[in-house]
Amino acid sequence: MDSLNRMALELVDEAIDFAGELNVAAYELDNEATVLDFGIEADGGTEAGLLLAELQTAGLATVQTQMDDVAGAPFPSVELSTDQPALALLCSQKAGWELTVEEFDGLGSGPARALVAEEDEYRRVGYADSFEFAVLAVESDELPDEKVAEHVADLAGVEPNAVFLPTFATGSIAGSVSVASRAAELAVFRLSELGYDPLDILSARGSAPVAPVSYDEATAIGRTNDALAYGGRVHLTVREEFERFDELPSTASDEYGTTFQTFFDDADWDFGAVPESVFAPAQVTVDVVNGPTHVFGETNHDLLADSFEL
Repeated sequence: MDSLNRMALELVDEAIDFAGELNVAAYELDNEATVLDFGIEADGGTEAGLLLAELQTAGLATVQTQMDDVAGAPFPSVELSTDQPALALLCSQKAGWELTVEEFDGLGSGPARALVAEEDEYRRVGYADSFEFAVLAVESDELPDEKVAEHVADLAGVEPNAVFLPTFATGSIAGSVSVASRAAELAVFRLSELGYDPLDILSARGSAPVAPVSYDEATAIGRTNDALAYGGRVHLTVREEFERFDELPSTASDEYGTTFQTFFDDADWDFGAVPESVFAPAQVTVDVVNGPTHVFGETNHDLLADSFEL
């Protein structure tokens, strides 16, 4: 497999070349690291969000929007499909890098994680990247500075001028779009955590509604997670049967039926204190090759309507 960061770098070049059309901004820091503003000071947009999701999956997924509905109201959704779910979703898209540098606080996703490769996913998949450039998508309500870029460069083993940081607020159009693309990733991660070999997941497709944009980050984080847990739908094609497929959807959690803003408020916004089982799509179909097809869970549009203030 080619370097995930090399494949993502081609998409970074596209974002820079078409920054005006995408309503994004790109600029160099003093240490020559590159920041791409997908939705903090720049407006961004739906197309920027789709490209951001492609960047986060290192170009190994097809991402598109379509019109759907939430509680009878016309609503856009994002659909992501990949035949490389272990690499695209676990080793790249997953938001697994807690990026805290002095006063800066963010969450990193994308292929730069594979240059560090210390999370359990890389051991399970048997992959680590080696490349001279690092692409890390940063979810934050502020733009990263030189110290953040140097921190990323140090951990990724590259020079600061080789660091590219596409950055977005959850409360932006691009943020809502890119988070909606994560339904399949949640299912693949959950299945891996339950003990299933991620290399036996052959194909993954997921969709979720695009949450209404709120410039209040707490509201935005709650809504985007609700969109996945109560509106996310996933289809997995897998190689082997497994006795714990029924634990995949959010409906399997004892905490099902509570909005995420309530979860986070109760946990004083300590994400680690929120049960992992709630971070799951609403409904999952598992197609076992040459075997049975299982369907678990259900969507909850009443809760989504409350969350989205419809």
